[in-house]
Amino acid sequence: MPCPGLAFLNALLFFLLSFNHSHADDVLAQITTRLAKTEITQGNFQQEKRLKILRKPLISSGAFTYHQSKGVIWKTLTPVFSILLVNESRLLTSQGEQAVPAALGKVFNSILGGNLNRLTEDFSITGFDQKPSWQLQLKPKDELLKKIITTILLTGDNELRLVEMQEADGNITRINFGQITHPEQLTTEQEADFERLSP
Repeated sequence: MPCPGLAFLNALLFFLLSFNHSHADDVLAQITTRLAKTEITQGNFQQEKRLKILRKPLISSGAFTYHQSKGVIWKTLTPVFSILLVNESRLLTSQGEQAVPAALGKVFNSILGGNLNRLTEDFSITGFDQKPSWQLQLKPKDELLKKIITTILLTGDNELRLVEMQEADGNITRINFGQITHPEQLTTEQEADFERLSP
C-alpha cells in the first residue's frame, strides 16, 4: 500500500513546482510587456570585467546598436577600439569571423532586443517585478552554454539597464547601459556594418 505521507509530499512538491513555474511565467510576461519593443535600439555601455588572475577590473566603454532582423553592432571605443558584429548564426570581429554557439548568438540578440520569452528555451528563469524596476536571473539549460556561463542577471525598467554574467571560469562581466534611444532608421555607417554580416 502506498504511504499516505509520501503521497502527500509528492502532491505538495508538484503544487510548489507548478506554482513557481507559473509565477516565473507571470513575472516574465509582466516584464516583457514593459520593455520597449522597436525595430532599432541603440545606446552606450560601460563594461567592467573582473578576471580571477587580476586584482583590478578591466574597464571599457562604447556604443551598441540592435536591429530586430539584422543583429547587433557592439563597438568598444575606449580604451582600445574594437567592433563585434553578431546575429543568430555569425560573429565577426576585427580579426575576422569567429565560431559562435548557436544558442549564444540567440541569447545576445534576445537580451538586447528585449525578447525575453525566447530565453526560456535555453534558460531556467527566476525573478521579480517591483515597479519601476525588475530583475531576472537566468541559469542555462543548454550543456554548451553551461561551459561558458553559470548565471546571467538582468536588471531594468522600461529598458534593460544592467547585465551581469558569471562565467564558468569564475570571471564576472558587468555591463551598464545608458542613453538608450529607438531611432526610426539606421545610419549609413550602421547599414554598412550590418552588411558585413550578410551571407
